[in-house]
Amino acid sequence: MTGQDPTAVEIDTSRPHPARMYDWYLGGKDNYPVDEEMGRQMLALEPRVPVMARVNRAFMHRTTRWLAQQGIRQFLDIGTGIPTEPNLHQVAQRIAPDARVVYCDNDPIVLAHAEALLRSTPEGTTEYLQADVRDPDAILAGARQILDLDQPVALSLVALLHFISDEDGAHDLVGRLLAELPSGSHLVMTHATADFTPEESAAATEKLKAAGVTLALRSREEFARFFDGLELVEPGVEIVHKWHPELGEPVPGQDDGVIPGYGAVARKR
Repeated sequence: MTGQDPTAVEIDTSRPHPARMYDWYLGGKDNYPVDEEMGRQMLALEPRVPVMARVNRAFMHRTTRWLAQQGIRQFLDIGTGIPTEPNLHQVAQRIAPDARVVYCDNDPIVLAHAEALLRSTPEGTTEYLQADVRDPDAILAGARQILDLDQPVALSLVALLHFISDEDGAHDLVGRLLAELPSGSHLVMTHATADFTPEESAAATEKLKAAGVTLALRSREEFARFFDGLELVEPGVEIVHKWHPELGEPVPGQDDGVIPGYGAVARKR
């Protein structure tokens, strides 16, 4: 489903990309000097950014584990990022070997590493789709080739929507994706916030804007709006690492002050 030759896709190294910055925060090698430079500027404002990246990753592991335990067998992960093991399909298929997973990202570097995302169990399936969350119709069309959209799907938008502003229709995008998923599907999200660090967050937003990257930090109430009409799973909207911590291992440093981000899982009725 990748549909493109990664050698034929031009990678823009003139400005930072969130997926490559995330890779740098996690200690990866698939990033460029422009990503590291912006990453270091973010560290100067908020030294816990690498911890925040790992906390988001750990949240994905815990929610995937929980959903598989609840019987979910289909996952649509948008904003996948550069592969860092264990990947979502590995977590899901350890519990449910027949799980089907579609990954989606708009960064050509992720496409170049898609093979690492496609190592499914014999019973299950994993595929990669090169597309942007701003084009939900393309994502849904690709997902339909692998997933049965008449059966529940876990829609994962981890550390993604804070790069999409309200002006770009962030809520409409989520609504469009959910509209095609049946009852029993789940929305999984994390989102950065300025609620706890307003000055540092304002400075980070301006630096990223100057580099061509949108950062739309939202309050707890604004984040909760994404789940309107859905049934929140306990404990509802929560600081990311406090969402069912018993389902995974703690991230070193996660308790050194409040991690400025929220996470939640909700079921479509």
